Amino acid sequence: MTLLNPSFLWLVVPLFVLYFTQKPKAPRPSMHLLILLLIVLTLSRPSINRGLQESSIKAKDIIIAVDVSYSMRAKDIAPSRYDFAKQTIEAFLQESAKDNIMLIAFTSNPLFLSPPTTDHILVSTALKSLNPEYILTKGTSLKKLFTKISTLKKGEKTLILMTDGGEDEEVSALSAQLKDAHINLHILGLGTKQGMTVENPDGSMLKDSKGNLVVTRLHPMLKELAAQTEGKYLEVSSSPQVTAKLLQRSIEEEKQASQTILKKQYKTLELYQIPLFFALLLFVMLHTRAVKYLSPLLLFIGVHAEASFLDGFHLNAAYSSYMQKDFNASKQHLQKVEVASLQSQITLANSYYKLQQYKKAIALYRAIRSTSPSIKQTLYYNTANAYALLKAYDKARIYYTKALQLGDDAESLHNLQLVALLEKKDAAQLGIAHPKSQNSDSSKSDKEEGDKESKESRDEDQPSSGSGSGGESQKEKNADKEKKRLIMDNKAQEQPLSSKVYELINKGYIRETQPW
Repeated sequence: MTLLNPSFLWLVVPLFVLYFTQKPKAPRPSMHLLILLLIVLTLSRPSINRGLQESSIKAKDIIIAVDVSYSMRAKDIAPSRYDFAKQTIEAFLQESAKDNIMLIAFTSNPLFLSPPTTDHILVSTALKSLNPEYILTKGTSLKKLFTKISTLKKGEKTLILMTDGGEDEEVSALSAQLKDAHINLHILGLGTKQGMTVENPDGSMLKDSKGNLVVTRLHPMLKELAAQTEGKYLEVSSSPQVTAKLLQRSIEEEKQASQTILKKQYKTLELYQIPLFFALLLFVMLHTRAVKYLSPLLLFIGVHAEASFLDGFHLNAAYSSYMQKDFNASKQHLQKVEVASLQSQITLANSYYKLQQYKKAIALYRAIRSTSPSIKQTLYYNTANAYALLKAYDKARIYYTKALQLGDDAESLHNLQLVALLEKKDAAQLGIAHPKSQNSDSSKSDKEEGDKESKESRDEDQPSSGSGSGGESQKEKNADKEKKRLIMDNKAQEQPLSSKVYELINKGYIRETQPW
């Protein structure tokens, strides 16, 4: 258990001082102090860390490309073109808190600063780490930038281009390039029409090869490019914050719909409602006629609060141990939980699986009930993996098939093909009959297990059964003679791997998803 606002715990100190200094220690003032203590606990926000979890959110994929060429040092836009662009990006990250944003810096070549992410702190850190003083490139190539962006994943892309203009490139060619790549363009023009000289780090002014002062202006081709691509063209406003809002409004007006993306984040289960509820309940009982029920209620609450606290402690310790790959400790804590949740049951089953106690893991996976197709698919997949590692390939095949019936899954399909091959190799090695060492008791046990399986799933196959047919020794002799003949024959073709080899490499080929 953790506290999200632990600084509020300092308020406990004056409460304890009041309690120990009051004379006499009357019940009613003491209960008031207890209510205040519960309120302090509420403000500190107790919570249980539930670990890293994946959730789907609606968001747009946005690419921010900022020009960092030498001309962006011009100060016709205060404090400079680059600094204004940087402050605008920072403000835009706050405006678009849920969007998936990628950051690119470009001059004559583009440079990826951050991948597409909803973690805007990462984008901001990447932006701050960029020092334009170390960039000496004076050219700006929009063509290379658009070419690089077109290599990203397919689908519509929203591009915010912050620049003072590129080199003298043909607008029609750039426009065709953007349309082919399905890029929705939003241009923020940085600069003025009058232009400005560029100051070097030593304080001198930038000059060309002939010794003339270089004056950099906002390129008019940017507005033309936006018009030809049906994009939006904006110029800087009074402040970076206002400019960021204009960019956000421009993106909201475009036709591109938000996409569903998966986001991994650490989730917590907040428990502030519990102390708040008890505080309100005690206050009402103290100031109404229900005060006579206070003592039995406190006794009842104490017992259940202790049980709830212990469950929370064991769950938190179990998830923490699991993240640290201490599966034994995780299993021990989860076994002490009185009221098991879906997540705790799955974590316990995964712990047995990681400890190679596959039969116990299978029993738990099959006992878990859920109406979620994704959870059921994960349970079937993990059950199939456990059966495969126990070399029960027929049952593994059944559960891989069940997982695939709930949706496409490349790993389930791969493992299904693998266990089918291993099952076929086993059948080829054993022949029609089972080994002679199999007695009637074991056959009966297999039959009972198969009957149990069929009750839970109608489409699940029974394990194969049969009796010894004799003549095994003669077959083995013939096989040995054939093996010797193939070894002596130099022209003999290379033979396929035996099922024993496949069994040995099986563990390395069975894929596992990361338990959640």
